[in-house]
Amino acid sequence: MAASKKRRKPQLLSHTRPTSVKKAPSLSSQATRSVIRNHHTLQKQLHAALAIGDTAAARGLQAQLANSGGLKKYQEASIQGQSSERGGDSSKVLVEWVKKARPPGMRGGIAEHPKLRMLEVGALKVDNACSRSGIFDMTRIDLHSQHPDIQTQDFMKMPFPSEEAIEEDGYDIVSLSLVVNYVGDAVGRGEMLRRVGAFLRFGKQVGDKAGMERSALPALFLVLPAPCVTNSRYLDEERLQDIMTFLGYVKERSKLSKKLLYYLWRYDGGNAAKEQAVAFKKQEIRPGGYRNNFAIVLQ
Repeated sequence: MAASKKRRKPQLLSHTRPTSVKKAPSLSSQATRSVIRNHHTLQKQLHAALAIGDTAAARGLQAQLANSGGLKKYQEASIQGQSSERGGDSSKVLVEWVKKARPPGMRGGIAEHPKLRMLEVGALKVDNACSRSGIFDMTRIDLHSQHPDIQTQDFMKMPFPSEEAIEEDGYDIVSLSLVVNYVGDAVGRGEMLRRVGAFLRFGKQVGDKAGMERSALPALFLVLPAPCVTNSRYLDEERLQDIMTFLGYVKERSKLSKKLLYYLWRYDGGNAAKEQAVAFKKQEIRPGGYRNNFAIVLQ
């Protein structure tokens, strides 16, 4: 008896479309993480080579970065990693915290109250939770903007608001979500954190000092890969707390997920810290060959 032929399933309409209209396949979660890790590693090696004047090594690393797709590929991977389908929008945590932190009189209808001015550093998308919430008046910047609503701006070169203009041009929140860990060296990370306070304002919409303390504003929203703090040779929770206290911050909220650490740091001006001559050097806190070398240094 002849074997019966296996019936083929009807081909989907999408499979019959010409290749010219097919979308580029998205990266898998594993591939996304690989692209991001590789880019970070090459950037750190490049920075180290430049720091010691090894131009030959630097040229080789720059070629590797270019061959791997460069910043554009890294940004594409980061955007996919932040997609709602993968639960990667860290700004959802900020929206939840800010709603709880706003003074009691501001927790009603959003339209009744002034929006909070927010500076999002390293912005990749314009439709994240913060942008959709209606709470924020957003300013978005990135080294290489991929959208007309994101300004091309290096935060480390961004002009500070003047003392006379800080209430108008300053911000109630600065977001550094997965940005500090992108900086290639420990000193640069410290300088990035140090700069934030100059952009924060003690704005009228958050009330007087007492009201502001209750509302946890102005603030820095800081997101780091969890291993930067939980498994670093040079940084732990206590060390980060000491650094942020020195810079004039009080930790209002924190959250540890499987992959990320979220913080909301209220800025109180840091007047006491400015009078101290304290340096946070790169020193081993937790020994072990399996530790990573992430560090934050203040000079």
